[in-house]
Amino acid sequence: MSIWQAQLRAEFDRDAESRAEKNEGQARVCARRAAGIAIRESLSRRGIRPPSSSSYDLLNLLKSDPLLPSEIQAIVDHLTMRVTEEFKLPVKADLVAEAYSLVKWLLPEWD
Repeated sequence: MSIWQAQLRAEFDRDAESRAEKNEGQARVCARRAAGIAIRESLSRRGIRPPSSSSYDLLNLLKSDPLLPSEIQAIVDHLTMRVTEEFKLPVKADLVAEAYSLVKWLLPEWD
């Protein structure tokens, strides 16, 4: 298992633990970090040095890609969405499942 695969596995394990503890906010954080790991690996494979270590910055970089398929654009939009004052997403979305879909789109061999 490569480093990026181990990091992804750890984030998805942490988000499952967070959900089990009813800590949805932490699960969302883990989902965003998992997305960032996948984006960094995808950029590196294309010979592009990731311009930031921040998952949020990398999600915004991906969001700016005009060739991004609409379903992936929606996922990235959800992953970068701010929560309300009640610490809830303003839309109905499962960021963990969406992050997993994004990872599979960027790195199809991962699982």
